[in-house]
Amino acid sequence: MTDTPATSGLIPYINVDGVADAIAFYQKAFGAIEHSRNPASSDDARIMHAHIEINGAPLFLSDFFPEHGFPIVAPQGFNLHLQVEDAQHWFDRAVAAGANVIMPLQEQFWGDTYGQLKDPYGVTWAVGQSKA
Repeated sequence: MTDTPATSGLIPYINVDGVADAIAFYQKAFGAIEHSRNPASSDDARIMHAHIEINGAPLFLSDFFPEHGFPIVAPQGFNLHLQVEDAQHWFDRAVAAGANVIMPLQEQFWGDTYGQLKDPYGVTWAVGQSKA
């Protein structure tokens, strides 16, 4: 695990219930690389901040902390989009890891191969591949 700073101008930061388990899932499903993880405290299994990388892009994660105003809520109103070279590989790997198919991977009217998955933590992922 390396502590590489993220240099992107916009970094998704998501809260999930069980960041440590989510990181393990994202490693298996999406080939995530873990850069850092900061536990809340020595007697708390929750993660205050984690930095992973998926497909070359940073993603920050945190467990929920209801006692500090961050209640447990289901993810909604967004998806995390992975634009990849081999959508079928990425899609199949995520399904094999335990993601549920929301929209099957198929060629869309705009020409891309595209599908959606939901991970065990309630986050929706889109996988896309340009035709050209």
